[in-house]
Amino acid sequence: MNFKILSKTNGVSREEWLELRKKGLGGSDVGAICGLNKWKSPISVYLDKVGELPNEDIESEAAYWGTVMEDTVAKEFEKRTGKKVRRKNFILQHKEYPWMLANLDRVIVGENALLECKTASAYKDGEWKDDVIPESYLLQVQHYLAVTGCEKGYIATLIGGNKFVWKEIQRDQEIIEYLINIEKDFWENHIKIKNPPVIDGSEASTQVLKMMYPEAIDTEEILLDYEAAELIEKRNKLKAEESKLKGEIAECENKIKVMIGAHEKATVDTYKISWKNVNSNRLDSKNLKIDHPDIYEKYCKTSISRRFSIKEVS
Repeated sequence: MNFKILSKTNGVSREEWLELRKKGLGGSDVGAICGLNKWKSPISVYLDKVGELPNEDIESEAAYWGTVMEDTVAKEFEKRTGKKVRRKNFILQHKEYPWMLANLDRVIVGENALLECKTASAYKDGEWKDDVIPESYLLQVQHYLAVTGCEKGYIATLIGGNKFVWKEIQRDQEIIEYLINIEKDFWENHIKIKNPPVIDGSEASTQVLKMMYPEAIDTEEILLDYEAAELIEKRNKLKAEESKLKGEIAECENKIKVMIGAHEKATVDTYKISWKNVNSNRLDSKNLKIDHPDIYEKYCKTSISRRFSIKEVS
């Protein structure tokens, strides 16, 4: 066996489970480290493992429903394939590479194989067409194959609550060697010595910064080093390019709108175009405050956010 048992999962509280996850890198961390997960970034994985990620004990809505539906997905996989699956209620640890952990959804009875169960939004349907598997999930399964030594894995997904797909994933030793190297580098050169990775421009990193610094608590002005000035110059150039591109994009769209005119839909070549009516209702808070100040005050909620801006001073 490639692995040893790090801990059982039966009877383990969520808090204990979160602590155990800090002992290594799991399958859901791999895509983030490789820059293929829009919900997690390398910096968020790092902060999670060193215990500096705020609100890490709060489970997201998507993660919650993924857990709730796991058994349903597993049973449907059995029904459609004729295969039998069983739980493996342990956190597994690679014997040679102890930073590699695996918490499997199911294993296949009678096969040297595992099953990963997923749920996905209907908007993600295109990511599962034909033989396509989202890269982050593909790497997750290969990570588990590396830890367990299994020959192959299956992934089963319920899409939009009403579409079920399952796919087979063969063990790919080339990918596994790549994962071992990149995970080793991340663990030894970042987590182990508490050296944070360079923060990137992903939405995941932006959300992490909002969690870490939700509000300013020190109003004193500080002096930054020259690196900040270089970043500002780079940002200014990119903003200028962005503005130009936005204008060019708007020009293309406006010319197409002229062609569509009062029509709602159009087609050309392999494209479908729509310019539909959209009805929306918005609360007139200004007049509500004037006409019904008591109601406005009762339901007015104050929130704190931070606005980032850069101005050049003479």
